[in-house]
Amino acid sequence: PKSTPTFANGRLFTLGMTNIVTAFDATTGKQLWQKPATKAQPIYHTAMSPLVDGNTVIVHVGGPGDAALTAFDVNTGDVRWSWTEDSPAYGSPIVVELGGTRQLVTFTHQYLVGLSVARGELLWRRPFKTPSDTTSQTPILYRDTIIQNGRSNGVTAFRVVRRDDAWTTEDIWQTQEVSLYMTNGVVIDDVLYGLSHLNGGQYFGLDLSTGKVLWKSEPRQAENAAMVRAGDTIFS
Repeated sequence: PKSTPTFANGRLFTLGMTNIVTAFDATTGKQLWQKPATKAQPIYHTAMSPLVDGNTVIVHVGGPGDAALTAFDVNTGDVRWSWTEDSPAYGSPIVVELGGTRQLVTFTHQYLVGLSVARGELLWRRPFKTPSDTTSQTPILYRDTIIQNGRSNGVTAFRVVRRDDAWTTEDIWQTQEVSLYMTNGVVIDDVLYGLSHLNGGQYFGLDLSTGKVLWKSEPRQAENAAMVRAGDTIFS
């Protein structure tokens, strides 16, 4: 399995390699409920981590032609809502409040989307594709902007706005100088630290307020990396 289990309120939620979704009692290990494998799979199998928000756990299951971004009841596994307009990518979602509305923001096979957490309705979407269908990133919230990145797409900051009862997005800045592939960036203060896949792998610091790349390491550092923040220290 490629998905990291999610712990919340005494329960552990897992997403298996074939899209089996399971809830366990974290104290006893007892299985509380389970959803069976789906027929369709993403090409490299599923990888996102379940996201728990209140009384729901949200998981994007299935693959091309048969997929559903689904909110399950954490207690029973009952489906509260599902969105079926695109299949999953490989990154994990986030829940943020934008324009006064709680939104689930996540990459899918062909888009970056924002859905209403309460109802699962699509609010906005942006086309987004990576070479070999390897979108593996988790979106980043910085102040009131979303940071979008993925292989061969550079880094983009955009704002989600609502006008005349319709949602749209507006780009703030964009750079092609660095680009993330399998590595999620880490934010400290106003700087995004990450590993760009360009030039054989270069660590970098990027000013999130302007989009300016502040520094880059020597090339050929690594193909990918896991980056973790502990206070003002980053481990990679």
